[in-house]
Amino acid sequence: MTQRRTPTAIVSDIDDATAALVRLSGAIAGGSEPQLRKAIARCVAVAPAEWTEEALLQSYLFAGFPRALNAMREWRKASGIKAPPHDEGAEHETRAGQWRAEGEETCAQVYGEMYDKLRVNISELHPALDAWMVVEGYGKVLSRPALDIVRRELCIVAVCAVAKQDRQLQSHLHGALNVGATPGQIAGTFAALDGLADPEYLARARAMFGKVLGKQ
Repeated sequence: MTQRRTPTAIVSDIDDATAALVRLSGAIAGGSEPQLRKAIARCVAVAPAEWTEEALLQSYLFAGFPRALNAMREWRKASGIKAPPHDEGAEHETRAGQWRAEGEETCAQVYGEMYDKLRVNISELHPALDAWMVVEGYGKVLSRPALDIVRRELCIVAVCAVAKQDRQLQSHLHGALNVGATPGQIAGTFAALDGLADPEYLARARAMFGKVLGKQ
């Protein structure tokens, strides 16, 4: 009889750049300014700049504009990289239809067989939230090509763990696996949050991960 793997039995398997990104995402969501600066310095040292910028940009969806703006300001100072003169994210007038189509595709990839139910549930909360989730979240932001969807989902898992968001954490643990993240990468994401996330909640998150693995 094959024994089911538990989170404690899964070997962390995450590269340095991705670990730096998920640590940064968690620091944006709930870290102190020194923790944020240290996380940014680590990204400067080991992560491609375009990956870091994408992790910073997507953080406004999950941590809010104030924290995202503060983090981007610290990144500009630490990296010395100036903002681009233009970005496709500003092209609302011409890209809304494309963002909707890409958002539907990416959201379906993340949620798998739960996608249709998700759309119904969010629409019942408010149709505007459903539209914004697809067009703004999964289309305009999470479908940007400069960072792959696996690393994006790992960053979202990190934010949800630091922010203690049970429902979203469970959804994105499933989502990370759905888009191709390995159990080792998710274990590595949790390991990267040591000293940043609440230890008791991190243990709870790992236990949640074990239950999610059992349903795959």
